[in-house]
Amino acid sequence: MKKFKLLTTTALSFAMSFTPAFAQVTAIGDGEGEVSIVAWAGYIERGETDKAFDWVTKFEADTGCKVSVKTANTSDEMVALMNEGGFDLVTASGDASLRLIAGGRVQPINIDLIPSWSTIDDRLKDAPWHTVNGVHYGVPYMWGPNVLMYNTEVFKEPPTSWNVVFEKMDLPDGKSNEGRVQAYDGPIHIADAAQYLMFHKPELGITSPYELNDAQYAAAIELLRGQRQLVGRYWHDAFIQMDDFKNEGVVASGSWPFQVNILKSEGQPVASTIPQEGATGWADTTMMHVDSKHPNCAYKWMEHSLASNLQADLSVWFGANPAVPAACTDGRGMQTAEGCTANGLDDFEKIRFWTTPTANCSQGEGACVPYYRWVSDYIGVIGGR
Repeated sequence: MKKFKLLTTTALSFAMSFTPAFAQVTAIGDGEGEVSIVAWAGYIERGETDKAFDWVTKFEADTGCKVSVKTANTSDEMVALMNEGGFDLVTASGDASLRLIAGGRVQPINIDLIPSWSTIDDRLKDAPWHTVNGVHYGVPYMWGPNVLMYNTEVFKEPPTSWNVVFEKMDLPDGKSNEGRVQAYDGPIHIADAAQYLMFHKPELGITSPYELNDAQYAAAIELLRGQRQLVGRYWHDAFIQMDDFKNEGVVASGSWPFQVNILKSEGQPVASTIPQEGATGWADTTMMHVDSKHPNCAYKWMEHSLASNLQADLSVWFGANPAVPAACTDGRGMQTAEGCTANGLDDFEKIRFWTTPTANCSQGEGACVPYYRWVSDYIGVIGGR
């Protein structure tokens, strides 16, 4: 795992109290000919993986803005890339977005220049992971859960608990889970351990997997040290994880609907579930670099990203939920109301969305373990320390 440059807790607290800036862009002009985007795997498709899924080619033809994409595998990698600069946009999850705002790496968005803003899900418009003091720093893109992906030849019935990846046991095929499970290669995985403990050790008093005092945090780290003995590989590359399920004997792991959908389309024996403990998840926002060299193309892309046909096809492709609810019902794209329900559109309140842990939390000022410790300690866990 890379050691990324981190923001201090003080900087994150500053993000909540600073005097709001104003959007740099007041009118959209002609495109500059290109736009560069840092994105999660599968987010910006041009038909190369599957010809049916392409929301780039027509945009380029209509606007003259050539789209280039840099895939990032973790939120920390996204923050590092945006710190380095040279990109226009990023599809940031909640555990990266506030760090980008606090670090001055992204600029406020002029929502008056986004004609489709009114179509966004009301639950996302003012979400705290991209809105500070009433100022919007991005355009919602998509949201969904972190699911438990499993091999259906090993599990004839869906696993009912995340214990199959957290605790040593024999699986339904009679073989041990040692070396046959995976965990996410990112410090935010500590939240998955904390959520598991919320269910199984209520005496710890955990109320949010992102707000952990020292005792709660220590319990989560201890659980992850035990998991280290089971994990065959910590995954961060979606395509490598898919290969591991196909060729390396991996049978259970936290994953994204994206991997599940692709593997199922290839006829692989996989399925997914959200076990009894619930799930963490992500609500991702397209954010604009403070020094974007192609702001007109960037704004054109942000508007394009809210088209209901794009949102519908993206929802089908990734197995997640559109930021524009009409994408589920208006028939402009591949998605249907039934498909959105199956993807969890009605489960918004049940998902604990990624957010950046800070020392100042609802338990009191300085009561919680800040993110920089999550990073250093998770490196230690993966390294067997």
